[in-house]
Amino acid sequence: MPGSDRTSRPQPPKGASRLPGDGRPDRLLDVLYARRGQFVMVSELAHGAAVAMKEVPSALEQLRRRGHRLQTSPGGIMLERPVVIDSHLVEHGLDTRRVGRHVLCFGVTDSTNDVAMSGAAQKDADGLAVFAHAQRRGRGRFGRSWSSPAGANVLMSVLLVEAPQPLPHEALTIAAALAVAEAAQEVCGAPCRLRWPNDVLLEGRKTAGVLVERRRGRGQAATVIGIGVNVNAAPPASQIGREAACLAQHAGEPIECNEVARAVLRRLDDWLARLARPEEAEALHQAWQQRCGTLGMRLRVLCDGKVYQGRVVDVSPLEGLMLSCDDGRQLHLPAERSTVVD
Repeated sequence: MPGSDRTSRPQPPKGASRLPGDGRPDRLLDVLYARRGQFVMVSELAHGAAVAMKEVPSALEQLRRRGHRLQTSPGGIMLERPVVIDSHLVEHGLDTRRVGRHVLCFGVTDSTNDVAMSGAAQKDADGLAVFAHAQRRGRGRFGRSWSSPAGANVLMSVLLVEAPQPLPHEALTIAAALAVAEAAQEVCGAPCRLRWPNDVLLEGRKTAGVLVERRRGRGQAATVIGIGVNVNAAPPASQIGREAACLAQHAGEPIECNEVARAVLRRLDDWLARLARPEEAEALHQAWQQRCGTLGMRLRVLCDGKVYQGRVVDVSPLEGLMLSCDDGRQLHLPAERSTVVD
């Protein structure tokens, strides 16, 4: 759906990043974001945002409550970089068809996947994108935790209210990981590679992950695509058991999470639209292969409680990893039930 339909968004739950009906903070934010990292005179800020001088302090306080770091000096007001995720900034110029038709942002929540899934019962919730500065119980696949310092990275989930024939779990996982890799290259030139089933790597270190979950409630099925991207910080190896990387390390400077979030939503929206046409599955296959660092490698894969070892022959958007096992068998191992054993 076009971006103009976003006026029909559901009422933001408690803790969401905006107060409905008051556009003054958003207009101030637009001016400050365009000049982020620089001081803007209060008179210039008020004029550029079409806000009365007497209304500026209360509007700025609303921005602070949304998590924005503002410095005040005789030279004016400065929005500190990197700027935390904000629904208004993510939506600005987004113009997607499905993904991100509604955008909500929270300061802290248990899990963006859970928040997004809870919205499935609302009318017109398809395409809802939920962001958070921090998660109390962020999770990855198979119950693993996802750790991220508050405000530094992209923590997001996208809700898809399923059609009669939903897209395969495998295709959604691959499309989401590919969308992240493409977005990272678009925003900061990071040459990300993909490791089946759900990892995005930068210089061989994990930079992002994907968690696709499906649930059925009240007679309706829904899918949530959870995505975590290390934009400005990465957890230490001692905490997660492997080396991780963030996009800012590659760029040599802070990266704006809002730009990454917007790019991911656009790329994911495009891939989901293409996957609705069966003939586009091959395009996803080829795009994955171009970034896949797994083809030809020897892997040990845990699937349904059994470990299989062999050489990776292919990755299918519909059937999963094709493994040429050491015992001579060729198996398709689905992403939904598989993980690579290090």
